[in-house]
Amino acid sequence: MTSKQTQLISRLRELHAAPGSFVIANAFDAGSACILEGLGFKALATSSGAAAGVLGRLDGSITREESLGQAEAIAAAVDLPVSADLERGFGHSPDDVAHTIREAIAQGLAGASTEDASGDAQTPIYTFEHAVERIAAAVETARASRTGFMITARTENFLNGVTDLNDTLRRLQAFENAGADVSFAPGLPTLEAIGAVCMAVHQPVNFMVGTPGRSFSVPELTAVGVKRISLASSLHTAAMSAVVAAAEEVL
Repeated sequence: MTSKQTQLISRLRELHAAPGSFVIANAFDAGSACILEGLGFKALATSSGAAAGVLGRLDGSITREESLGQAEAIAAAVDLPVSADLERGFGHSPDDVAHTIREAIAQGLAGASTEDASGDAQTPIYTFEHAVERIAAAVETARASRTGFMITARTENFLNGVTDLNDTLRRLQAFENAGADVSFAPGLPTLEAIGAVCMAVHQPVNFMVGTPGRSFSVPELTAVGVKRISLASSLHTAAMSAVVAAAEEVL
């Protein structure tokens, strides 16, 4: 832990405590991180989909070492707090999650997310009890570091066809009780559902824009109580779309 990392973690916490909302931009490499810093963003995140795309793979198909290596390069390139998308923690057990968070702290990051998607098509979401145990392990590891490292707890219900809002709220409330710093339920379909999440928890809520039909403006999201707005892999997608257009012109 360096003094720089301590300061960046404090800055990330201050952004979550300030009035209104803020956009956390998802960089996909050190160069894009530098561009985003130069444009004035106050914090950055990684994206599991973009991290996989950089390596020519699909989301969910890279290793802990590959993910953290990219995140470390992004964090080292800028003077901004970086929160990493660490999927399910690269393992199913609470110990796996704890190990991943421990490594993320060691790589100079300011925060990270852990989700309850299992990766198993038959049972895509971990059971309630197991999901809470995993978040508790992440929180315990972060607190043991005495750094203030921020844990974002994600429930992936709506991205996996589980449209039970009550179960989503129950999970986020349990994650909050386990000590998570930020609530996140990607894929919520309406502003009403997003507002229900914001009302159900006391901690800051992250909303991920960019999903077709499930994306809203900054003023709309701020009005229903969202604190942090992330961009998922949309910047990487935009960059690759520009590559395709330029290459087609060349051909």
